[in-house]
Order: sequence, then C-alpha cells, then structure tokens
Amino acid sequence: MITSIETRAAVPARPAASHPVLDVVVPVYNEETDLEPCVRRLHAHLVAHFPYPFQITIADNASVDGTLAVAEALVTELPGVQVRHLDAKGRGRALRAAWSASDAPVLAYMDVDLSTDLAALLPLVAPLISGHSDVAIGTRLARTSRVVRGARREFISRTYNLLLRGTLAVRFSDAQCGFKAIRADVARELLPLVQDTGWFFDTELLVLAQRAGLRIHEVPVDWIDDPDSRVDVVATAVADLRGIGRLGRALLTGALPLNELRVQLGRAPLAAPPELPPTGLLRQLVRFGAVGVASTCAYLLLFTLTRGALGAQPANLLALLLTAIANTAANRRLTFGIAGRRHVTRHHVQGLLAFGLGLALTSGSLAVLHAATDPSRAVELSVLVAANLAATVMRFLLLRLAMHHRP
Repeated sequence: MITSIETRAAVPARPAASHPVLDVVVPVYNEETDLEPCVRRLHAHLVAHFPYPFQITIADNASVDGTLAVAEALVTELPGVQVRHLDAKGRGRALRAAWSASDAPVLAYMDVDLSTDLAALLPLVAPLISGHSDVAIGTRLARTSRVVRGARREFISRTYNLLLRGTLAVRFSDAQCGFKAIRADVARELLPLVQDTGWFFDTELLVLAQRAGLRIHEVPVDWIDDPDSRVDVVATAVADLRGIGRLGRALLTGALPLNELRVQLGRAPLAAPPELPPTGLLRQLVRFGAVGVASTCAYLLLFTLTRGALGAQPANLLALLLTAIANTAANRRLTFGIAGRRHVTRHHVQGLLAFGLGLALTSGSLAVLHAATDPSRAVELSVLVAANLAATVMRFLLLRLAMHHRP
C-alpha cells in the first residue's frame, strides 16, 4: 500500500517534485515512538541542504503497533513523503520493495534512529548523481570516522568485517552501517540476484556489486550508537554466518551470472596511453644519467643502512635488486618514452638480466677488494661507485637495445 497526500501548507516546492533525484528509504518495524522525529529531522535537513528534488519513503515492515498510523500522518503533513506497507518483516525485503518501485535515479536508505550524522548524506549520494560511482556506503571504520559505541558492538563490527575479508575477499570496509545508496539502474540488475531478506541483504548486495566490477564509494561518517537498539545481535550473527556460507558456495560454484554482470555493468578497463616516440641518443643519455644518479644514491643509502646488519655481500644484493627494479621502471617511462603495460614483463626480465651482470661486477669488485686488503668503508664505497659506473654503461646499452626492440 502506498499513501501520498499533498498538503496546502506553505513549504518549499522542491521536495514535492514529480521526478525526485533521490529517494531515501527508512525501513521501520514497530517504531511508533522514533519514526516522527526521525522523518521530520530528515525532511528538514533535505529541504535546507539537499539541492535536488527528493522523496522520503517510509517502508513499514508489518508493524503491529501504531507505526503505520504515524507514517500516514506524516504523509499528510510533509510534501515528498510517502509510506509503503509490507505484510512481512525483513529489512532487506523492505528495501527491495521500496527501491524496486521507486522512479528516482538514486536510491538510499538509513536507519530510523539516525545514528549517522546527516551531514554525510550529500557526500554519500553526490558521486552517484554525477555518475562517478555506482554504490556508496557510510563507513564507521575509516580513520577519520568518529564513532561512539560500546566495546561489544565495536568488537562485533570489526570481527564481522574481518570475517568478510577472509571468506569473501571483500574490499569495502563496513558492510553493515545503515547508511547506503545505489544508482537505480544498478539496483535493477542486482536486486533480483540478492536472496537475503534480512540484515545480510546489505552484505550480499555489496559483494555482488564488487564482483561485478562496480565502483563502491565510501564516506567516513560520524556515528553514535543507539542504546535502545532492539536488534538481536546473536540471531543476526547466526543469520549472517549462514548468508556468508550460502553466498560463498554460490561464488565457488559459478551459480551467479557474474560475467554477464561485468559486461553489462562493470567499467571498461582504461585504455593504455599511446607510447611516446623514442627520443634521440643524446637526450636518452642525459635522462638515463639522471635516473642513474638517483638510483646510485638510493643504492648507496640502502647499502649503508643494511651493511651492518646483513654484511657487505647480502647488503649489496638487496640494495642492487631493489634499485634495479625501480631503475627499469623509471628508464622505461622517462628515458625511452614507453607508457602503459605493453611488454612490461619482458622489459623487467631484461632489466634483471642487466642487474645480474651489474651484481657480478660489483660483487666481484668487493670480493677482490676484501681479498687484497681490509678496506675502510670509504674505500669500499669508492670501489662500489666505480663498479656501478661501469655497470651503468653496460645497463644503458642493454636496456636501449631491449626497449627499442618492438616485435
């Protein structure tokens, strides 16, 4: 049942637009006390701070108290507010019904207790309105988030999200914060695949979005725990574990059409930039020399820092290996004008070949030096500099040949 009644009160016309840009769903079950102040506060915030037409949908999950009556009274008073009544419980079921019926291009939801500071609402939905992102979530686990809640809920939340990372390889940080948004065109494709109708609904939707290659935007939020929350933590945790197992099996067995989703919804890979034309020999020598100076300085610094702990030969190996990899990448782009990932593996293999020759030259120099005398650190470094200069000339010739070879 949907109720939407206009009012004659003198209020801004913007929220009552026939085609809202944003539809904020507030799922409720037996919330006759908290519903009215929540919706009034949300409506006032949107009128004052949201620059687009909006709609607020109260999704009543089969409440048995006076929640529906309170919602219908709010509809008669506040423009842009509607109520949808469901005959069965379940937050996921309520969101699926409300989002599926909405004609707004951006869909959101928040918990009725408004634990999340509403100042985060516009940052949440702005990337979806602009098309930059596909799904947006509030996160209580970012470093810049400010959260007030008990130790038990903090532990449960962090444990749950760590479990998701270990089992479903998720990359988003906070699956269960009741503050999310999604583009309507994305929701139309994902909602039919989401099986859960309760609290695991959020997690399942986000996992599908991630596996489909969608961009998930995260917004650090200020969040204050509701001490009167009636969520059954134990029952919710058990249901979530079952949901993780079910979704994990579906992913492993290929029961979900992820490839089709990626093709239909995923963002295409970025095209590699065109390769720059090769520069002349003199310019290449100048750039190679500049990269070589930086690499030599980095090499000497790493050798000096690790010489005491590792010994001369191991320190030489570590310093030369690390700087050789960085040197190849820098010369590839700056000296020889090659961008993108084409032939990058081959170039690094050839760079490591040059590294091996340089290692033989520098290690041999160290071995001869230590066999002949007990050198000071200054003499040791001087010999290494000379050996590296010889290795650099050889490296330039080998890399130039490799980089200019275009099969």
